[in-house]
Amino acid sequence: MCMALCSGSAAAETLPQPEGQVLLTITGAIESTNHDGSAEFDLAMLRQIGVTAFETATIWNDGRQRFEGVTLAALLAELGVRDGTLNAQAVNNYSIEIPVDEAVPGGPLIAWSRNGKSMSLRDKGPLWLVYPYDTDPAYQSEVTFARSVWQLNRIDVQRP
Repeated sequence: MCMALCSGSAAAETLPQPEGQVLLTITGAIESTNHDGSAEFDLAMLRQIGVTAFETATIWNDGRQRFEGVTLAALLAELGVRDGTLNAQAVNNYSIEIPVDEAVPGGPLIAWSRNGKSMSLRDKGPLWLVYPYDTDPAYQSEVTFARSVWQLNRIDVQRP
């Protein structure tokens, strides 16, 4: 039994420590952690998971925008999250619940770059959860727009 518990603890400590500024902290029902039961990510760690980009129009900007970041699906896979609900929170304490099943390939992106430039806090950054709004009419809804959290800094994973 001790062996199973010990190996379970070791498996939970699989993420490296951030070396740069922590941009995103994920808490709750996650399998991989690096800080007191949570997962802290700097930009380099997010990039290491995988970089994806897409272009889309938004209701907040003029014209099509090019976003670069990590897909929500890839980030959750890195943490061993397969079901439940995400409580996404912004620097200004805005929060909204997002079903985990919305994190699909070709779906939402946690963007750190817009049109080739890092996003400042004043420009909806440093992280913005964006959807490829142009690819699916379902993404062009008030619900999706409300889930498009800018200044994203925390996600709490809640399992059913």
